Amino acid sequence: MDNSSEAISRRISGERKTLGWSLAELATRSGVSKAMLSKIERCEVSPTAQVLLRIATAFDMTLAELLTEVSDEPHFQAQADQPLWIDPSTNYHRRQVYLASRLPLELVEVVLPPQTSVAIPASSYAHIRQVVWVIDGTLTVVEGDTSTTLAAGDRLEFGPPADSAFRNGTDTPCRYLVAVLRQR
Repeated sequence: MDNSSEAISRRISGERKTLGWSLAELATRSGVSKAMLSKIERCEVSPTAQVLLRIATAFDMTLAELLTEVSDEPHFQAQADQPLWIDPSTNYHRRQVYLASRLPLELVEVVLPPQTSVAIPASSYAHIRQVVWVIDGTLTVVEGDTSTTLAAGDRLEFGPPADSAFRNGTDTPCRYLVAVLRQR
């Protein structure tokens, strides 16, 4: 799927209209202002990861389901064909390694730039279980009141839904894999 601002705005607008929701209804359900949603749908702004997470949660989707068209096509997919989205605010890179309707598993590769943090609301964890595995660098995961620092090779399984943050407080990028199990 094309993860350009235009494609994302079409996807959000299309989902909203399919559900018969006004911008005000989506704003209420997502916690994203009506003005911001209108700007996103008109391609006047590129939404950040946090905004997209709130919108996806309102639609009862994961971020992957919002950003990527689910395909049950080939068993093989070259890296160049895996959808890549870059957060316009943090320059965080999110590559959708795997997403299919036949298996409730998502695999996402993330590169979090140095001195960067991405906040994730508890509501986005309502229908998923998640494990993070650090490939390169150091990642601090704040899950509610608990903070865990992971080095290359370390993994963390998330607990019950809690407001969370992924933080890279170092001077080098951190690359990690997120495995998501959808539970709907």
